[in-house]
Amino acid sequence: MEPALIGTRLASAAIGPLLKKLLVSDGPGAGLTGSSKVRLSSLVSFRGEKRTLTEKDVRKLAATLVGRSTGGPGEAPFPADETEAVTGTLATTLLALGDLDMDDVQAVRLGHRDLARRLRAAAPAPDGLSTDAVLYLESLTEWACLHLLEFFTQRSTFIARSLVEQTRAQAELIAKVDEVVRRTPRADTRDADFERRYLEHLAKKHGRLTIHGIDLHHSPDRWPLDLAYLSLEATGEAPGPGLPDESEHLAGHQREQAVRADLALARHDKVLLRGLAGSGKTTLVQWLTVSATTEGRGGGTATGGHGSGMAYLRGRIPFVLPLRTLTRHGERLPAPDRFLPAAGCPLTPPDGWADRVLAAGRGVVLVDGIDEIPEAERGRAREWLRALLDTYEGNRWLVTSRPTAVRDDWLAGDGFTELTLSPMTRAEVATFVRRWHRAAGPEAEPYEQPLLDALRTAEHVAQLATNPLMCGLICALHRDRRGFLPRGRKALYEAALSMLLARRDRERDMGAPSGIALDEAPQIQLIQRLAYWLTLNGRTQLDRARAESLVREAVPAVQEAAQHPPETVFTHLLHRSGLLREPTEDTVDFVHRTFQDYLAAKALVDHWDIGVLVRHAADDQWEDVIRMAVGHARPHECAEILRELLKAADATDDRRIRLRLVLLAATALDHATEVSPQVREEVLRRTSEVIPPRTTAEAKALAAAGRMIFDLLPGPDGLDDDAARLAVVAASHVQDDAAVLYLSRFVSHPLVAVRSQMIWAWHRYETRSYAEEIVARLDPTGLYYSVQDDTQAHELIRLGLRPRLLQIHGEVSPGTRNALLGHCAPRRLTLEGFESQPELAPLTRLTRLNRLSLALPRDADWSSADLPASPLRQLSITPLPRDGLGPLSRLRHLRELHLWAAEPLSPSLWQELTALPGVETLALTGTDLDRCPAGTVLPGVTSLHLAAQADTAGLRRLVEIFPSVRRLHLAPGSHDLTPLAALTGLVSVRAIGRRITGTEHLAADVEILPI
Repeated sequence: MEPALIGTRLASAAIGPLLKKLLVSDGPGAGLTGSSKVRLSSLVSFRGEKRTLTEKDVRKLAATLVGRSTGGPGEAPFPADETEAVTGTLATTLLALGDLDMDDVQAVRLGHRDLARRLRAAAPAPDGLSTDAVLYLESLTEWACLHLLEFFTQRSTFIARSLVEQTRAQAELIAKVDEVVRRTPRADTRDADFERRYLEHLAKKHGRLTIHGIDLHHSPDRWPLDLAYLSLEATGEAPGPGLPDESEHLAGHQREQAVRADLALARHDKVLLRGLAGSGKTTLVQWLTVSATTEGRGGGTATGGHGSGMAYLRGRIPFVLPLRTLTRHGERLPAPDRFLPAAGCPLTPPDGWADRVLAAGRGVVLVDGIDEIPEAERGRAREWLRALLDTYEGNRWLVTSRPTAVRDDWLAGDGFTELTLSPMTRAEVATFVRRWHRAAGPEAEPYEQPLLDALRTAEHVAQLATNPLMCGLICALHRDRRGFLPRGRKALYEAALSMLLARRDRERDMGAPSGIALDEAPQIQLIQRLAYWLTLNGRTQLDRARAESLVREAVPAVQEAAQHPPETVFTHLLHRSGLLREPTEDTVDFVHRTFQDYLAAKALVDHWDIGVLVRHAADDQWEDVIRMAVGHARPHECAEILRELLKAADATDDRRIRLRLVLLAATALDHATEVSPQVREEVLRRTSEVIPPRTTAEAKALAAAGRMIFDLLPGPDGLDDDAARLAVVAASHVQDDAAVLYLSRFVSHPLVAVRSQMIWAWHRYETRSYAEEIVARLDPTGLYYSVQDDTQAHELIRLGLRPRLLQIHGEVSPGTRNALLGHCAPRRLTLEGFESQPELAPLTRLTRLNRLSLALPRDADWSSADLPASPLRQLSITPLPRDGLGPLSRLRHLRELHLWAAEPLSPSLWQELTALPGVETLALTGTDLDRCPAGTVLPGVTSLHLAAQADTAGLRRLVEIFPSVRRLHLAPGSHDLTPLAALTGLVSVRAIGRRITGTEHLAADVEILPI
């Protein structure tokens, strides 16, 4: 029977009261005051205290419903003999209404069909009924539930309870929505979570150093970067203030500065760092990366003190961008959103994350290896870098390169400071050796001191230990050979290759772990094919498929390898040679560039491609290849290479390239095992044409030739002053004991610039030995002793040296600075750098100080009360003291005041200057004249220095303000000196510029210097 038909038969006014009997009478309110929630069991009339029906009554009611729904004309909905069973089942279903754990509001929310299903589920299943009877009961139950729900909605408590339930449901929904919002991170939260994962990834990836290809017995081949890292120094062009009366002597030298390489980015936002192969550039990139990750996670950076000062990286996000990886397929350099995948990072950042980091100025962009991409691609790399710089401000930028890969001013226009990693000093080499042996384990300990002794006594070993790569190689060879080392660079590489390619596995009884065993010679023949291809194509990395192809082509010609499948041979070379590695799954490169250069040189000599060598002689990437080719060549081949280099030098009109080629021949000569005397003499003769050098640039270029220049450099007898100065510049750029011996011959030279160069070169050598052999023996006459760090200061104190002229840099700690000042009590003092809150009180105890130069940070907070009162005669200050210039009137002996590097003078400061009648010499900027109030006159000033160009109007103001000037120094620019004719007492004018007019109106001596 259809449900609609049942409803038609039962939908009468008499049925409503019948079904309503199932429910108790209504109650007021929403039922909130009860001890528990109102349930259906309390609303039915056959349960609880208010029962009005019994189970028997319910069965009668069910029989009435069945009878009325089946009455009337038409076919019966089920067999007549099932009437009693159907009635009983309906009664049982209705009785289950009292067992449902819900209230009327929840029942209405369910609907009559779902309520009927719940009733049928709560009642026992019908037993033995026909299909028609079961369908009939389903329809009748649904119809009854429809009426019951209607009754529920008519109860006076229903609306009140519905409102209460809706309020509760709404509150619950709001709470759930709030929780969803809380659990759904905002963009910045996603950034923070990703950065935490990213920093952890970088710390793991870059936090360990590997001795590539060198396995020691029971010793690790990797150790924590924090234990192995060695802080090296970098030098470069960082201008500092000089003393005007000695500018002639200081020119070209005061710019030589030294800074700990890992702190360079603390001083400068943008640094181009140069360094030779193996000098530690990539290790520095690793160190900066790990330091940034540690600071970013709120931890310290290092143990043992060499990580101090790295807090400047706190909160910054490093991006490590090795150019060799980014451009290995010739693809375009990536935009920030591609930095991570291009560099091989497996993490996926939130959309726009890199842009947000860089836009906020929180990035540390580490671009490693400009020299490792072809020269033709470097211009494109610079444009890529410039686009990033123009878009993102406030970040830190480090670019690394070999020294001659790009010209000196390659990034100068973009605000980059250029620094060069210094070769390791003897002290740094000793520190490296100790750390290496400590990291290598207890079995290496017996070999530590013998190697330290060899580095001090064996010249050929000490010569090679100039960078971390060679130091690590020497340590490994010394350990592996049980305390014995080969002689010479070529022999050292041959020994290294022997250890890597043959002795390592054989002496450890390794058998053939890759399935084949090849001797040293065939492995070299195959691997040098890869080195040759890389060098010829200007690459340091090649696709794995290309590498396999090169080996496959070479295998048939190598008898020992031809019996094995080429793929197996390649796998053996890749995994067992120790020379190759896989930076990614599809690329291959050498563990270090020097192995590539060595084997490429061997391949070039084997094929006698001398034309290739000469054509690339001016290419910085080929310098080591050519030197090593001379080492590999037989005597007649060696002579031909050297002659061709000299011919190439003669054929070029570029003096820089000509000098470079001559020096290359000279340095290559040192690698030759045997060469004819005629060729040797010709190379030495040509070298003598550039020795002694004529310019500072030539002097530094000569230094690249190394210790052999000391066999050619003359002096000091027979050298004029300028030649002596340039010879010392060249020698002081060679980090070798031979340089110290050479420089010791100049300790009594009369020229201050010569002795100053030796003071400024102190940081390049072992501090104590250089202090004893050079610094302690220098003639102190007119010499400023430049102290760059605490160790130098302690050496001056230890040796009892008390310089009268002293320059102290900001790297010297306050305690050491105070101790040094108390020890020396100088008469002339220059303080450079320092902190924003400098501790200057010890200056008041310097009773003999007559000249003081303070070059403090722009934001330095200091007072004139820190200055000694007597007998100070000359004062140069940057910036001005917080209490102005007026208090300087207490300096009764003050005669010279230099303000040219201070902030512009305000009208009030000009008035304070008039209160210093004792000042006779004044230095300031030309633009300061424009701010001077009308009527201001300083009649006591007789000598005036202007550090910025003053126009004609400014010179007229000068005449009004300084009517008594006798000596005038004008800054570079174009000047019309006509207004100076009004200065009747003017004796001399010194001007710098290309166009100086009006000199005919002056009775004074005029000296015009070119710009």
